Amino acid sequence: MSNKLNLNNTFKLYDEALKLIPGAILGIRRPYNFVEGEYPIFFESAEGGKVVDVDGNEYIDMLCAYGPIIIGHREAEIDNAVIEQIENKGFCMSLTQQVQNKLAKKLRELIPCCEKLVLMKMGTDATTAAIRVARAYTKKIKVLSCGYHGWYDAFSEVHGIETGIPKKLFEDFFEFEFNNLEAVENLFKKNKDEIAAIIVNPIHTPGGREVEMPKPGFLEGLRELANDNNALLIYDEIRTGFRVNMGGAQKMFGVIPDLAAFGKAMGNGYPISTLVGKEAYMDVLVEKVFLSSTFFPNSLSQIASLKTLEILERDDVLNNIKEKGEKFAKQVKDHIIDTGVPCKFTGGPWMPYITFEPDPNYVYRKLREEFYRQLIRRKVFLQPYHHGYIAYRHTSDDLDYASEMVFESLKECKKVVN
Repeated sequence: MSNKLNLNNTFKLYDEALKLIPGAILGIRRPYNFVEGEYPIFFESAEGGKVVDVDGNEYIDMLCAYGPIIIGHREAEIDNAVIEQIENKGFCMSLTQQVQNKLAKKLRELIPCCEKLVLMKMGTDATTAAIRVARAYTKKIKVLSCGYHGWYDAFSEVHGIETGIPKKLFEDFFEFEFNNLEAVENLFKKNKDEIAAIIVNPIHTPGGREVEMPKPGFLEGLRELANDNNALLIYDEIRTGFRVNMGGAQKMFGVIPDLAAFGKAMGNGYPISTLVGKEAYMDVLVEKVFLSSTFFPNSLSQIASLKTLEILERDDVLNNIKEKGEKFAKQVKDHIIDTGVPCKFTGGPWMPYITFEPDPNYVYRKLREEFYRQLIRRKVFLQPYHHGYIAYRHTSDDLDYASEMVFESLKECKKVVN
């Protein structure tokens, strides 16, 4: 068994943070989303495909800040472009700088549904704006939703007055199961002429459950239903954008939405997102729909995004990631077969995830905890309830090591049930 990590400094900082910040750490980064007592809570630095915690432990970072790190941490070419903007031009002004147009032209060149766009900061900004645009254009209220789309009231994973989200704020949103076209058809029948939009992740990435690809005909079916019912089809491409394809999953699958939200990998760690779409729909933002923020026009993230997209294309980054991810996926699948541990690998080649199959006696929970306990002790940073990512700066040696540590951790899991 691998030795437990020295995490003395991280726990001291956590105790201090509990007195300063509700829950000490925000949301999904809290200790209970990992293995409590085993995972670091504070990082100190990062470079390339690795991170270092406040106790000096170095890890292969396969969570990649939950997705923004597509190339690597501390990319000099991107950071230097941002520094140059700070030193020579500035970045926070009363009016927009011309980099807005340069980035917009590039996005329009890459993304099939993009005729016009707005630049924002966070994924939730983009998905929230998408719903506002869809309702304004269709003059309808109800929305069909599948997947996680941010912390906007109706999208939140928890509801009820005790969470601060009363029923009236989400009663017009109807959830449906991914790859279940019949369920969507039934919702349209029950809410005839009332549905403004369908919003969906084109690749399903639910919390705590396996990553799921769309079945043949599913996205096509959504497209047809939206057309037939005068509703807009919205893709949440916050995770898939600039990762599975430079034009997003819509270009890879060839099924084009009316609107799409992009973020995460768009800026390699700099906070930026965008809502893109067909001109007729986006133009409701000219006068009808209000959308504003002091920091949306801030040019630093736009500079970083423009440089990120340049590198992704120039260095053929996505094909590199795909090749490495396919090799890693095969290795892990072979390890699962070899050990016989009841778990499953999904998300390859872009968003690797190892989940454990539920059983009546809840043994899977013990297996999951033991697996991720062993993995973090072996300095591979992944999360039990969220898929990981492959970055450009993950070397073949990094991923071979991670794969071998997955194998060792699975073998340790067998002791839990024997």
